[in-house]
Amino acid sequence: MAISTITFLGATLTFTFGVVNAQSPFSIDTDEDIRRSAALLAHDTTAFYTGNQTGQTPGILPGPPPQGDYYWWQGGALWGTLMDYWFLTGDSSYNDVVMQAMLFQVGENKDYQPRNVTASLGNDDQAFWGMSAMLAAELNFPNPPSDQPQWLALAQAVFNTQADPERHDNECGGGLRWQITRTNNGFDYKNTIANGCFFNMGARLARYTGNETYSKLAEETWDWIQGVGYITDEWDVYDGGHIGHNCTDINKLQYSYNAAVLIQGAAFMWNITEDQIWKDRINGLVDRTIELFFRDDGVAYEISCEPKYTCSTDMYSYKGYTHRWLAQSSQVAPFIRDKVMPILKSSAKGAISQCTGGDNGRECGFAWSSGKFDGKIGAGQEMSALAAVSSLLTDPSKGPVTADKGGTSKGDPNAGSHSTDNLELRPITTADRVGAGILTTLLLAGATGTFGWMIWEPSLNWRA
Repeated sequence: MAISTITFLGATLTFTFGVVNAQSPFSIDTDEDIRRSAALLAHDTTAFYTGNQTGQTPGILPGPPPQGDYYWWQGGALWGTLMDYWFLTGDSSYNDVVMQAMLFQVGENKDYQPRNVTASLGNDDQAFWGMSAMLAAELNFPNPPSDQPQWLALAQAVFNTQADPERHDNECGGGLRWQITRTNNGFDYKNTIANGCFFNMGARLARYTGNETYSKLAEETWDWIQGVGYITDEWDVYDGGHIGHNCTDINKLQYSYNAAVLIQGAAFMWNITEDQIWKDRINGLVDRTIELFFRDDGVAYEISCEPKYTCSTDMYSYKGYTHRWLAQSSQVAPFIRDKVMPILKSSAKGAISQCTGGDNGRECGFAWSSGKFDGKIGAGQEMSALAAVSSLLTDPSKGPVTADKGGTSKGDPNAGSHSTDNLELRPITTADRVGAGILTTLLLAGATGTFGWMIWEPSLNWRA
């Protein structure tokens, strides 16, 4: 028998499991069951993290290959997952670890481009840390000490470095490349996830700060992604294309997190504007995402790699982001809640049904629809199950805050300006937001051509 003891909300919980156990110890029947199950899953997820141990590097999961299974970006994703866990359950057990990790990896210029990872850094890698910093601001996660970079400023720094004209060349009519460094595999690839994350951050910064410059750039980014064919009229979301083919060699693989990152960004854009066009986009993407990635049994399924078990370590974590981003989208775009939350519940039920593996009898695999543990243990699989379960506690009345409504994180519109020649977003008043947005757009257009008329295409998700 295996005995596991954890502390949750001040109480010590002890669970005993057989080494071989076909019955999942998890339940989502009540809110209390969800909290207890999430606490166990959080404990097991953080067991994959060693960065807070003596001699280890804070902030990252073991890696990158061949030193370990995980690339740098998945550390940033983990901390976002644990922030959501804290916010939804009230359990602050991991907050100090999250704080240490998020601050340790900010890099020399406080823009999530630390020198030790820049040689293999992708725009999406940097953005995952930026989105977690944005989430910290939106959830009012405890603020760092005053002598440390603040959450909002870190999100702004990431966005500003990526908004720099040097990152938006004219190949394929514009758009971010997947990789930042030209020597990396994938520098010739412009993909949905890199540009989708940029769109996502722009929409969320716009809502938090009230600065229309961000929403202007977010809208132009959406136009580029759709214009190159990465988002189709049927709301399929493809991965990317190569600049050698003018991004017309579209890789039509579909991954759930590509669609979900766009849904979340679009939900924030609707929340800002309440324009029908964003409502239509959200409904189209949500309906297609449920159709493709949750199937008839209502359980998350990664269609491009799960059928033949060709998923990479990265892909094992996609289901969790999809659950988290759909859940938060239902807060800022409440018209999708009635179709999103039931499917997330049925999917979470499928997730925990197969969490019966490992020596403790509760480790999670990847094949949620099977109802059986598939033997594939990892941080991504555990993190996804945690996200699926904890997201069920999403309260429609407790959505992300803004600077004017409850937010306490301090920003810096010039953050990231020491990294490269970055776009400068100055603080503006309500009266001059439109003018500032136009000025910023003109600056970009002058340096990159017609940024707002980019032709965007999807891209592959492999690592250098």
